[in-house]
Amino acid sequence: MAPTTATQSYALPAPLPLDNGSALEGVTVAYETYGQLSEKRDNAILVCHALTGDQYVASAHPLTGKPGWWERMVGPGKPIDTDRFHVICANVIGGCMGSTGPASPAPDGQPWAMRFPVITIRDMVRAEIALLDGLGIERLHAVVGGSMGGMQALSLAANFPDRAARVLAIATTARHSAQNIAFHEVGRQAVMADPEWQSGDYYGSGRAPDKGLSVARMAAHITYLSENGLTEKFGRNLQDREAKSFGFDADFQVESYLRYQGSGFTQRFDANSYLYITRAMDYFDIAEEHGGRLADAFAGATARFCLVSFDSDWLYPTAESRHVVHALNAAGAAVSFVELSAPHGHDSFLLEHAALDRVVKGFIE
Repeated sequence: MAPTTATQSYALPAPLPLDNGSALEGVTVAYETYGQLSEKRDNAILVCHALTGDQYVASAHPLTGKPGWWERMVGPGKPIDTDRFHVICANVIGGCMGSTGPASPAPDGQPWAMRFPVITIRDMVRAEIALLDGLGIERLHAVVGGSMGGMQALSLAANFPDRAARVLAIATTARHSAQNIAFHEVGRQAVMADPEWQSGDYYGSGRAPDKGLSVARMAAHITYLSENGLTEKFGRNLQDREAKSFGFDADFQVESYLRYQGSGFTQRFDANSYLYITRAMDYFDIAEEHGGRLADAFAGATARFCLVSFDSDWLYPTAESRHVVHALNAAGAAVSFVELSAPHGHDSFLLEHAALDRVVKGFIE
């Protein structure tokens, strides 16, 4: 049985202050809720999504019809049990599933496009805090996220330390590395090199930079997997043929898989949103935001923390999580850490993993 869900949007009552020094007016946050909020409003869990995710954490995506991106984790009787907890998942600002982003109308009524301000992870969290204020939720039972969602969870803990009792950050980091930034730049350049990008003003033209966005997705998707996982799943197996074509069709299964991932992504994601969200991730550096010392970001933290990494994740390797754990220890915070063995690389947090289920359930409860 699917969890009870309600798709809603919240218009912020005041301009949203941004890290670039400006304020964004007319911000709307689209979100979904699952389960009932208790009378004391003390059972709310904020689940933060990753780069290519959205608010549909445990319900069918309206454009693709596919199940929610973490439906295996959120629902009645599941590790994040909606029979007990009120789960909130919001589309980040800069996104393209209802929250204010590049495709949204600017004050002049035309899409923001590339006039949209460059945002940060902390800006995304400010919008989520404003949503919680609007919902009358002063303190979360927990904030949970993987990958970019984990960045949001850590940012919320650092910048709004009284708003969550538990912080669960999975397969994430406290700052983007040079390698992470490099991969994102390849993706952005692929989008902007597509003639259909039209300097970002493609809305209403009947054309969009789907080829560039598809290539960006293909390149990024490789970083979400592991070499062993790719070899085990595809190896050098040919796709629907018995011999090489000696051409440039998708001879290998792995090529066909990446093309499928790329083309499917363009059906549900906006190219300009991809530019803005990847830039926000690249700017992410909690230590830099707090004087250059990561431990200072968590000074006075009262929340309990849990960090989870995977041994096959080379995008955000275990060393990144250990760095956060050491900083939390230095700040005197209550923190636990586990590295899980999984063959699937960074995407392991989205896939079936009994040990992760036990960690999430145990920490949340």
